[in-house]
Amino acid sequence: MKNTKKLLALLLALAMVFALAACGNQTQAPAEQPAAEEPAPADAPAEAPAEEPAEAPAEEPAAEEPAGYQPTGAQLVAGKEYGVDYTSLYEQFGKEASIADVEEDASTGLAYLNVNGESYELGLDFLTMAMVYNTNPEGTSFETEDDVYAAWWKYYITRWNYLLPEIPLYSNEYYDVYNAKIIGVDEHPTNPFWGPARALIDWSSEKDDHSFILGNTTDLSGKLRLSTFAASSPSASDNDVSFMVNGLETVVTTKEGGYVVNPTVVKNLETVENEDGTATYTIEIYDDLVFSDGSPITAKNYLYGTMVWSSPVGTEAQGRDGKSLSTVGVNEFAAYDGTNEGEGVSKVFSGLRLLGDYTFSVTVSADYYPYFYALSYAAFSPDYKDLWLGADADIADDGEGVYFTGNFYEKDGDSFKLAKHIAESAYDNSTANYPFSGPYVVESYDASAKEATLKINPNFKGNYEGTKPQIETIIYKKIISETQLSDLLSGGVDCLAGITGGDETNEAIKAADDSNGGFVYTHYSRAGYGKLGFRADFGPVQFTEVRQAIAYCMDRATFAKDFTGGYGGVVDGPYYTGSWMYKAAVEQGMLLDAYDTSADSAIAVLEAGGWVYNAEGGEYTEGVRYKKIPGEYATENDKNFQSVDGAYKTVEIDGDYYMPLVLNWYGTVDNTFTVLLVTGFQEADNIKQAGFAVYNTTGDFAPMLDELYQQQVYGYYSGTPMYTCFNFATGFNSAVYDFAYNMTIDPSLYDDYSQYYYKDAADIYWLA
Repeated sequence: MKNTKKLLALLLALAMVFALAACGNQTQAPAEQPAAEEPAPADAPAEAPAEEPAEAPAEEPAAEEPAGYQPTGAQLVAGKEYGVDYTSLYEQFGKEASIADVEEDASTGLAYLNVNGESYELGLDFLTMAMVYNTNPEGTSFETEDDVYAAWWKYYITRWNYLLPEIPLYSNEYYDVYNAKIIGVDEHPTNPFWGPARALIDWSSEKDDHSFILGNTTDLSGKLRLSTFAASSPSASDNDVSFMVNGLETVVTTKEGGYVVNPTVVKNLETVENEDGTATYTIEIYDDLVFSDGSPITAKNYLYGTMVWSSPVGTEAQGRDGKSLSTVGVNEFAAYDGTNEGEGVSKVFSGLRLLGDYTFSVTVSADYYPYFYALSYAAFSPDYKDLWLGADADIADDGEGVYFTGNFYEKDGDSFKLAKHIAESAYDNSTANYPFSGPYVVESYDASAKEATLKINPNFKGNYEGTKPQIETIIYKKIISETQLSDLLSGGVDCLAGITGGDETNEAIKAADDSNGGFVYTHYSRAGYGKLGFRADFGPVQFTEVRQAIAYCMDRATFAKDFTGGYGGVVDGPYYTGSWMYKAAVEQGMLLDAYDTSADSAIAVLEAGGWVYNAEGGEYTEGVRYKKIPGEYATENDKNFQSVDGAYKTVEIDGDYYMPLVLNWYGTVDNTFTVLLVTGFQEADNIKQAGFAVYNTTGDFAPMLDELYQQQVYGYYSGTPMYTCFNFATGFNSAVYDFAYNMTIDPSLYDDYSQYYYKDAADIYWLA
């Protein structure tokens, strides 16, 4: 639920890799870009005509003052102390708020909370928190939690659409092309939540060897059992194989992107809300579950993984903390090293209980309950004991919680002995050494070719629908985007997934249509988009009118058509149109602004926002616009803001600060997206007409992320806040749509968890 900065970095990196790989690897060397015309420095004197003596310059006409300066959230809280001067509106009122306390402005769709006779506009932080923590329908006009969630979601998307913390630019249509001898694709198609590696359990193969060759442009790492080992964001290939060789989860993701209790595994699940605000899930599993070698699966097997990754041994093994913060007692248990039990440290994991051979429970902290996706807390997968604990350790429960027995915490010097075993086991794909729990097992893995061969697990009981695999052999191989279609046509692979972009899609569709029935295809819309993102807490983009003006200046529909080759479109918020909550919100009357292309609209919102000055504080007539920031609100970043080349700078005049309408944009190299943005954004006529100046710097993805984070996550940050615009991609193909804490204004969380680095002024509640 809460992402660390490293996790966010890796997620963004994966999102970018996915965007490029899934787009048929639409990468090319960037077109040679003309050098930006260097404007004269703001303070350069005008040259007098040579034939006449220079006259004193005429006094600049004063610009018309906008109707009251509206400081941004970042400016309002600068120099203030959280918890003393201010807090979040959600922290103040949100925990007791109900959707019944909210009114919608009929003209804008924005939401307002009524408390003690006062009305408060609801910001992004409040809405994202309430969306997952305030979904109880009791006392409301809504019948179910889903209905309440959809209402909060509608308010969130509406506000997001108004504030535009980033600008969606294209959303692809994806095509999957198959060998027609793979049967069942039409009846059981793929979608953003359900890729080929998941869908193939419903398919069969009419090939002579009853195989299915599945390809991906990303490399397998060899971590076929646990793709997330030592990696917060594993490759798509690792995820695919891990899904196929692991199974029998207690709670699963469905084809529609929801969560359900797995009826194949769970005999009974009981939820109890405790008096202290915690909640306990007691799970009884069936007694006929077995691993691929026929050995029994008991309640212990469902606790091994959670305990190991919550321990210092597991942390040392994978080089990162893997504990679940929602479980009661996790911090005390994670602090225990086998020798130091005492105040705040415990060998017993109190929130996990082993209640019988086939029954266990988990207790969730009151800080994380109630929660819309609370069923995910009851999601556990079985692990073979020796895989992570070796032969001489186990777990037990004497009535207070589960703990490790045997040599689990034994050390060799300063290191835990089992940490080495765990790290080695993560790469041990041998069925003979450790069995699997999923529909398939690993028969072989070729590390040099990045290819894995999987065979049916005859002991697999079935997925959540009771379905067992029919395809005898799965070959998972590395493919090259440039040759993938010829590989498909020659029989080297039986499926190409995620094809998009005009040329690639046209070629693939034509090949299938011309194959005389040899190949078929399906398609679906992307749950995500490519975007122009912002570091929205400094520079011009901290102001809503600037982000809106950029959207008005860009022809997003044409950009999407050009980038996707006609196989895609554009959305107006962070949603997937096929999701249940989008459909529900539309039924509830959600209306969004499409920001139709218009330089006049861009100019109108800029003028209304106070971008009516020139560099001398006079009335704007041409060139780059400036905005007056009263000295009492100007932050250090505001005062120091300038264009990359220093030609435009914030200038001080009579104690106030005039900021130039300059966008410093960092784009990644070898990326068609960046190339198209040069003409569609940087050099667009509307951008210049509206009074913007856009500077483009290109480089690799990791340095770009460092500039976005303003931290040396990868060791590249320049040390000076400079860039405000970035292009990459994002996705919503998880069963959990939860941005709680990602819109926070709390400084202790902000740097690590911010999604857009935007502080919504409506989320500020003043204490003094």
